[in-house]
Amino acid sequence: METVQQCPVCGNETFSPYLNCVDYLVSQKTFDIQECTKCQFRLTNPRPDAGEIGSYYKSDQYISHNDTGGGLISSVYRSVRSYTLRQKLQLINRLNNGPGRLLDVGCGTGAFLETCQQGRWTVAGMEPDSNARSVSEKKINGVITPDLTSVSTNEPFDAITLWHVLEHIPDLANTIQLLHTLTTTDGTVLIAVPNSDSYDAKFYKEYWAAYDVPRHLHHFTPSTIEPLFRQHGFVLADKQPMLFDAFYIAMLSSRYRTGKTDYLESIRVGLASNTKAKRTGQASSIIYMFKKAR
Repeated sequence: METVQQCPVCGNETFSPYLNCVDYLVSQKTFDIQECTKCQFRLTNPRPDAGEIGSYYKSDQYISHNDTGGGLISSVYRSVRSYTLRQKLQLINRLNNGPGRLLDVGCGTGAFLETCQQGRWTVAGMEPDSNARSVSEKKINGVITPDLTSVSTNEPFDAITLWHVLEHIPDLANTIQLLHTLTTTDGTVLIAVPNSDSYDAKFYKEYWAAYDVPRHLHHFTPSTIEPLFRQHGFVLADKQPMLFDAFYIAMLSSRYRTGKTDYLESIRVGLASNTKAKRTGQASSIIYMFKKAR
């Protein structure tokens, strides 16, 4: 285990307890979430170090690392995924006025890359899990690297995507600086992360599935992710909610709380979360679109 001594957003060195959450997916161990006393950035602290973290991903229910299995909730997820993949492709096409070069960081088994390739994008990926990387390599005509430092900087990318990936990355500063280097002058970096200030996060509290300790090392909110990227040369161009996430996360959360998925409650909480997000901007998960500062 390692302990984070300094807030990656503001540099403050003091934290206060925020929540204690159980790893329901793999280990059943309890982990602490702390909050920066200055900027309210939240993080899992202490957390597994580089030598330990891999063991916490060893589950057939970890959807991004396999294309089969995982039970009813995972089946629901996959049935909706084809629709959301098309939405994502439409989004990057709109932002970039058509196909270009795209890098998907944390590409998993390559579903999004395959969709973009079919949409005439030139694609590349980064995926540290060797099994998922092997599946992805069979789907696309592009390079899949095991880490971001291995991605070539010779040809920058028009779009770089991190779909629920940034919360897993331990070194935020170096990663965001690399993203800046790898992006064209007019390119876009799209970051999708859960929002720990959302209605469903507050409803389920320590049972909120999107805390996903200890795999999620950081727990972002709109008020903390924007200054984090600003200090590394990005400006927020736009953001939009991921509406399906509120229902999917509520299904998992209700199961974590009682041991059984409450589908009616999940629908009610998901609808309430999305409705309130229209007024507050605090959706369950949010896509942030960052551009390089001029």
